[in-house]
Amino acid sequence: MFDTLSDRLQDALGDLRKRGRLDDEAISTAMREIRLALLEADVNFQVVKDFVARVRERAVGEEVLKSLTPGQQVVKIVHEELTALMGSGDSRLAFAGRPPTVILLAGLQGSGKTTAAAKLALLLRKEGKQPALVAADLQRPAAIEQLEQLGRQIQVPVYRGTGDSVAVSSNGIQWARDKGLDAVILDTAGRLHVDEQLMDELAAIYSAAKPLNVLLVLDAMTGQEAVAVAQAFQERVDFDGVVLTKLDGDARGGAALSVKAVTGKPIKLVSVGEKVDQLEYFHPDRMASRILGMGDVLSLIEKAEAAVEEDEREELERRMMQGEFTFDDFLKSYKMLRRMGPLQGVMKLIPGLGSQLEGLDQVDEKQLGRVEAIILSMTPRERALPHVIDGSRRQRIARGSGTDVQQVNQLLEARKQMAKVMKQMKSGKMPLASALGSQDSTKNGQRAPTARKTKSKRKKKKARR
Repeated sequence: MFDTLSDRLQDALGDLRKRGRLDDEAISTAMREIRLALLEADVNFQVVKDFVARVRERAVGEEVLKSLTPGQQVVKIVHEELTALMGSGDSRLAFAGRPPTVILLAGLQGSGKTTAAAKLALLLRKEGKQPALVAADLQRPAAIEQLEQLGRQIQVPVYRGTGDSVAVSSNGIQWARDKGLDAVILDTAGRLHVDEQLMDELAAIYSAAKPLNVLLVLDAMTGQEAVAVAQAFQERVDFDGVVLTKLDGDARGGAALSVKAVTGKPIKLVSVGEKVDQLEYFHPDRMASRILGMGDVLSLIEKAEAAVEEDEREELERRMMQGEFTFDDFLKSYKMLRRMGPLQGVMKLIPGLGSQLEGLDQVDEKQLGRVEAIILSMTPRERALPHVIDGSRRQRIARGSGTDVQQVNQLLEARKQMAKVMKQMKSGKMPLASALGSQDSTKNGQRAPTARKTKSKRKKKKARR
């Protein structure tokens, strides 16, 4: 997601970050690189032109040139303008005071509308809502069956009616109201291109269903074509926001950076993976930080909170602080990390790590897989009491996990070190500080006595006196 654009923009701004003073030549060079990066990312030409002009105008101001860190000031300006370009404000959906809230999804065929409907239903269910899906796409073969299958997977009811799409939508809303459900997502039909029949059908459904939210589903991988589709829909349907699908497969990001500036409609939600739980609310400021390699701490925290149950986290923390870090605990923490998503995607949210992870995703994912295989090859007693794992047990675990004894030994040592760190933290010692202190106290190849030993010697001397 935005990988190519992110690399290019960070390269363009890298030289400015290092400079103590800026001149017109340095700014012009950076602006040229930024313009090329955005154009290569398939951003609308007029959007690029206006963006670069705004950044340049602010970058050559006296306040920036006379500041102590002018390069950082320019980076800050680019971040602010990227945020404004993608749309500021709350991306949350509106909900009616009297349920059910009706959400209409529109878009072309192949944009991922049906899958997006299911993903949105799951997102709302996780927020405590009781959603329903209405299969109003009567044009595409197997669209209804696909929605029903997704509904069973996420445990959300699906309404399947008869008649035309308007009747199905109206009856589906009434069905949801009778069941006491508080959100209804209408999966409408699409076409291969924008045409009169499609727009007339949408207008009829809109008139009958009176949706509070109309969301246009766009395929991010189509680049500027997605923006052209949004413009065409805007002329006929007054949609409230955009759902960008397949954003994880688009390394450029042209649609995400253009659609708000061209249509004036914000991006509400983005699909960041194929799995049904990989739909997120879109935060322009956070996305701007990711693009510029600044990480995204807020999203990292939200992912962690969503992946870990509070009681589960508290129990693990309690055991770790008591130094009871068994392989069962190791496996739990591993699974928590996996629930947060692909490792590389999670690590990129940590400020400063994104640029260091290129090419590491395959290796890291395989390494985590080996860790799980080794732990699962242990018996319950071995996981709870790691000290019983002797040489013959290590060989058996290695054979069972498809690894070698050396890798098993490395994992055993890693757990031992983790338990040691936890015990030091429990006693109020900072492991790093202790290590540094012991290094500083080493003289002529001999380690200086610890505080506890020194105190003990003083007591013995006093007793002898």
